[in-house]
Amino acid sequence: MMTKLVAFDDHGLALALERFHQGQILCFPTDTVYGIGGSALDEAALGQVFAAKARPATVALPVLLADIGDLAKVAHTIPDLAWRLAEAWWPGGLTLVLPALANLPNILTADKATIAVRVPNHAQLRKLIGQFGTPIAGTSANLHGQPTPSTAQGIAEQLAGRVPLVLDGGIATGDQPSTIVDLSGERPSILRHGVISAAQLSPWLEA
Repeated sequence: MMTKLVAFDDHGLALALERFHQGQILCFPTDTVYGIGGSALDEAALGQVFAAKARPATVALPVLLADIGDLAKVAHTIPDLAWRLAEAWWPGGLTLVLPALANLPNILTADKATIAVRVPNHAQLRKLIGQFGTPIAGTSANLHGQPTPSTAQGIAEQLAGRVPLVLDGGIATGDQPSTIVDLSGERPSILRHGVISAAQLSPWLEA
């Protein structure tokens, strides 16, 4: 497989849509680090993500949405706190862990009952997801256990031959991952500290 590097302009967006509709995966810029992903509902595409990253199958994949209205496409029994946090922090670097719909591919959730979701603060990426019409699985674009390059060229070199397309959106603007908040239990908990601090979230989590 050849890895093609293209600018994330309208031409690149069209190529990306074509790849997604063909059941393929690709790499793309986000508001945190570069990501790799494909359709969240396509088991074969999800398998390609795991293979490209050499990622253990026991590690679930997070999902990227075009907007807050897509939340019900992957999650159910969504608590009021989830909607309040989403309204306050989406699009942005906040990932919410919620009860997953039962019909999601097992490979996406790693056979767990939850799903991690967010809306990225990257207009072109949201446009891509919105035009595709299906949430995408999106995780850091790197070989498992290795640093994520901050440029598309670095991504293309590290994942050469493992992914067909890399969208170049310039240098990654974020040096931290998203903050992950688990809302699937009785009380909210921060699973990963990232770009949004616990202090920033405390007015919602301690209310």
